[in-house]
Amino acid sequence: MERTSTDLDMHTVQVDDLTLAYRWAGSGPPVLLLHGWPTSSHLWRRIIPPIAEHNRVIAPDLPGFGESSKPLEGYDFAFFDRILDGFFEALGIEQVGLAAHDLGGPIGLHWALNRPDRVSRLALLNTLVYPEFHPSAMDFARGLLTPARRSVMTSPEGLAQLMRDGVADGAALGEDVIASVQEPFASEEARLALAAAGVGLRPSGFVEIARLLPALQIPVRIVYGVQDRLLPDIAETVDRLRTDLPQAEVTSLPDAGHFVQEDAPDQVSALLADFFAVS
Repeated sequence: MERTSTDLDMHTVQVDDLTLAYRWAGSGPPVLLLHGWPTSSHLWRRIIPPIAEHNRVIAPDLPGFGESSKPLEGYDFAFFDRILDGFFEALGIEQVGLAAHDLGGPIGLHWALNRPDRVSRLALLNTLVYPEFHPSAMDFARGLLTPARRSVMTSPEGLAQLMRDGVADGAALGEDVIASVQEPFASEEARLALAAAGVGLRPSGFVEIARLLPALQIPVRIVYGVQDRLLPDIAETVDRLRTDLPQAEVTSLPDAGHFVQEDAPDQVSALLADFFAVS
């Protein structure tokens, strides 16, 4: 199912009895863009077109997010591995370049490290990787597991605050961006699914990622916002990635926060377009 035009409207495919929504653009070697919590493929809207000048770009809404189905449980590594396998089968994709952000990082890494022949290039942006979690990540997980805190964290106000905290200047974040994150979680059931998706990845999967990562031989690009208040240990994560993946080329963006796609879309899109164009 080769795409030859640009179309950032949403499309859907059935995988594992779930509906997966996705955006696509361009043609050429496929590139998959994975978002994290609590965003969707909308996060990549300004990144997709430049990459699509030389690649077929696919950005799904992961289960639990955006316009995709939102089951209330089961968001472990095996689930996401199975979903990605089914998604690629449905789209007729054998090998991809992969870019992943936030929760999409461990999801994509776990899939890729267990299928190294299916990934041509890897880009990581402000993401979790290792099982030694920062206290802020542990507190985030405890909050989603506590009913009173979960209700606040997944409420429209809570999501708006998280998005503002995730950029360098929260006051400058557009209301349209905030609304794009809030709208998929208008119902209590959707908010429960969002919380479940945020805590479903078990530490054992991160241990596996850490064990397998140094064997990865493909080209790697790391782009990260230095002003990340949501993952305050991002610099330490990147330093460890430099050791595990000595082939990685690293770019730090000093004026960007966690959501680098919002803070520095021109820089991020140019770096990733150049990286994936040679696939």
